[in-house]
Amino acid sequence: MSRYDLTADELAELLADLPRYRTVQLWEGLYRRFAEPAELHELPGALRERLSSLPALAPALRVETELTADAGDTLKWLLSLADGGRIEAVLMHHPRRSTVCVSSQAGCAMACSFCATGDAGFARQLSAGEIVEQVVLAARAARRAGRRLDHVVFMGMGEPFANFENVWRAIERIIDDVGIAARHITVSTVGVVPGIRRLTASSRQVNLAVSLHAANDSLRDRLVPLNRRYPIGELVAACADYVATTHRRVSFEWALIDGVNDSDGDAVELAILAHEVQAHVNLIPLNPTAAGIGRGLRAPPRTRVLAFQARLRQSGVNATVRRTRGRAIDAACGQLATIRGGYARASAR
Repeated sequence: MSRYDLTADELAELLADLPRYRTVQLWEGLYRRFAEPAELHELPGALRERLSSLPALAPALRVETELTADAGDTLKWLLSLADGGRIEAVLMHHPRRSTVCVSSQAGCAMACSFCATGDAGFARQLSAGEIVEQVVLAARAARRAGRRLDHVVFMGMGEPFANFENVWRAIERIIDDVGIAARHITVSTVGVVPGIRRLTASSRQVNLAVSLHAANDSLRDRLVPLNRRYPIGELVAACADYVATTHRRVSFEWALIDGVNDSDGDAVELAILAHEVQAHVNLIPLNPTAAGIGRGLRAPPRTRVLAFQARLRQSGVNATVRRTRGRAIDAACGQLATIRGGYARASAR
């Protein structure tokens, strides 16, 4: 339970003996100034001390490890939960934006063959407040660097649509109270079709990214086991409905794996699917993880990555290669937690 799980009314109940404006000051301090209660100097000292001692207002996340890379432009945290579990969050500064990648679960049950998080298993769902608290942590760090956090991506640990209710409450709080625009929030899924349908029906203009990785069911069944439940045809149909209903673009994420999904034939198949929904394709050379290395999986040579991109572009597909960030600090999803001893095992203690 995080202090960011509290509603405004619940926060007011904690301060029921005080004027209402004190609740407003505390709420704005938490969400707009990203402050600890002790830092709110507009409050009397005795009140700051009282608020700091309340268990309901204590931080739910503790920074266990903080690492930086890319000349300070990438910052990764290994965060401990109150029950001993571990999650990760990554802050990335780009020339025109600052983005935080947040986790939605401790661990993941999707078991994608190349993913460090999926390899370690599932521990538990994160609450909406625990998700929002990651955003606030990143916003504080961005401000210290003279930057403003303005983008949030749900591409960290876990499958967001397997925790839809809490993820959606967090998104609403991020939009309404933290003040980050819906169009600057992206939810990534490995293909949970009911979640895509629910996102399509929502009134919030949140972006959708699909971790596709294979364009035929035979290969995708091996890489992404969830494909056996929601095969590509059903997944692409849901994406098409999302585009038609929301008039927003969908992105296909494609982790390029040497000798697995990087052939010209793979590019042709991917181009066909991308054209069906006018998707943007984000190519991601596979980050080295224990899961991937143990199975002999690695990124293709740079020349092959660029050739794959060129083949897509020749087919009329908008394709970009994601710049690899934070490799020196194990910034791929799940790497740091696994190296530090395993978040699923820690949560079980």
